[in-house]
Amino acid sequence: MSDFQELVKSFPKTREYVRDFFVYGFKTRNEFKAKSPRTYDNERRRLESWLAPYVRKDHVSGGSNISLAIDSNLLDANPLFRVWKTKSFTGNDIVLHFLILDILQDGRALTAEAVTDLLLTEYEALFDIQTVRRKCNAYAREGLLDKQKKGKTVVYSLNLAPIRWIRSNEDILDALFFYQTAEVFGIIGNELTDQMDCQNQTFRVKHSFCVHTLEDEILLKLLCAMNQKMRVELSLKSSRSEKVTTTVCVPLQIFISTRSGRRYLCGYVHRRKRFSCFRLDSIKCVTPLEPFPEYDRLTDTLDQNRKKLWGVSFQGEGAHHLDRLTMTIQALEPAEDYIVDRLKREGRGGTVTRIARNIYQYEIEVFDCNEMLPWIRTFIGRILDLKCTARSVEQRFYRDLQKMYEMYEIPPASQTPDKDA
Repeated sequence: MSDFQELVKSFPKTREYVRDFFVYGFKTRNEFKAKSPRTYDNERRRLESWLAPYVRKDHVSGGSNISLAIDSNLLDANPLFRVWKTKSFTGNDIVLHFLILDILQDGRALTAEAVTDLLLTEYEALFDIQTVRRKCNAYAREGLLDKQKKGKTVVYSLNLAPIRWIRSNEDILDALFFYQTAEVFGIIGNELTDQMDCQNQTFRVKHSFCVHTLEDEILLKLLCAMNQKMRVELSLKSSRSEKVTTTVCVPLQIFISTRSGRRYLCGYVHRRKRFSCFRLDSIKCVTPLEPFPEYDRLTDTLDQNRKKLWGVSFQGEGAHHLDRLTMTIQALEPAEDYIVDRLKREGRGGTVTRIARNIYQYEIEVFDCNEMLPWIRTFIGRILDLKCTARSVEQRFYRDLQKMYEMYEIPPASQTPDKDA
């Protein structure tokens, strides 16, 4: 039996388990059907070793379940950054890492052959030249080393420019502290401040979505594809059925919810001949394909369609995929003028018309009126009438209202003519 290793080889697998614990949570060992119990135990132990202060174990009838309890406004850095800093390596990997960086610490530019000779003469470490060259090339791709060609010779030197620049501009530290807590790819700011051996003592974020750092690897691939105007193939996993499907689309924009922080990819799917949005946390893999020649035309079309987008759904039922919703509400004048102001402020381009004293009508045309229902429900008690060209939306609203009457044992509106619905 192989020993347990805290380090990981496959970040997507680790991302999936951390998301299960953090986002979905409250699962017992027996509820992880997709993996073996031993795999579950290994991933749980890794998670506990990385995030011990935040792991919560609850005992239930079927065993115990694990979840993460993180209060973001008390954190100086995202604890999930630790997941990015844990990767597997061999004994030779760790030896070469420290010795090569030490040899190049004085700023010299050396060939792979010269580095190999110094490893033997100064550290008595014997390595093949090809092994050292592969390691130097890998570090050059990651930005740790500078790789230059002088004639027919390739030389490597330590890239100290970022650290020297930060040390000569210490005021930038506050910007890095803020960046690592408030922006995407915050792991970059966290790594730079770690290099300076500094901790964030300045900023705290009340509503920080820590788990979204797990999606940054996917986000980076999508942004690179957008920059090159390429099509991509997405591997998507349903959070409900666990089924994995693939689809090809043209990635156009990233949408971020201001309420939940959830991030979506908006792209054009040729098979459906329409725009669609995919949650980043449902994307398992991104495979770049060929460049798309009409990328700019699709971007312009999306900019026009966004004017009719309430949230992230383009799945309307009406003609041209657009639905029209009309809501009539009561707001006493002038004491409740703030209700009318709220309709105008939050209505996302809908029209507000005064049709009688204390009676106002709100009307809007969007792709999917289903997305409006949570907002519409906040006006319950003032709504006199609701109509929608998508009959399912209208029926769902009145059905939910009826269930509320039954739950609170309130007579239906038809039996109480003296009260508004």
